[in-house]
Amino acid sequence: MKSVTLKIFGMTCKHCVRHVTTALEEVDGVTEVTVSLETNSATLVYDEDKVSMEDLAEAVQEAGYSVEE
Repeated sequence: MKSVTLKIFGMTCKHCVRHVTTALEEVDGVTEVTVSLETNSATLVYDEDKVSMEDLAEAVQEAGYSVEE
């Protein structure tokens, strides 16, 4: 398992946080997600054998937000 923090752009409210959280939780291989509006970031734990950084960024982008890895 690996831990990473992604910088998320475009979140403006608690609804945005929930939307990003749900998008990341739905990625197969992600086991823990914490999204912060205050720091505009998502910290997560994932199985690097099942999911790549590109998969994580794509999930966030599909939810309508931008990611800086």
